[in-house]
Amino acid sequence: MQTEPSLRLVTRRTDTNPNHHIWKNNGTWWIRFTLRSTVGQTMRHAYSLKTPDLDAARRKRDRILTAIEANSGKIAA
Repeated sequence: MQTEPSLRLVTRRTDTNPNHHIWKNNGTWWIRFTLRSTVGQTMRHAYSLKTPDLDAARRKRDRILTAIEANSGKIAA
């Protein structure tokens, strides 16, 4: 039985960089992360966090990455 490909988060979080996965572009913070499918396909995603505030951006990033990690392997490719 063949299973449907699923996606997993690929992350390299570090304690030394509190801004991992986020960067500021024209005054707005963005998030970038990579998802990898079980068949080896890699997809990079970037989304605006729609805030100029660093603390708010970090909180949004943490919520997004936590939700993706919680659902890794359950997301259809």
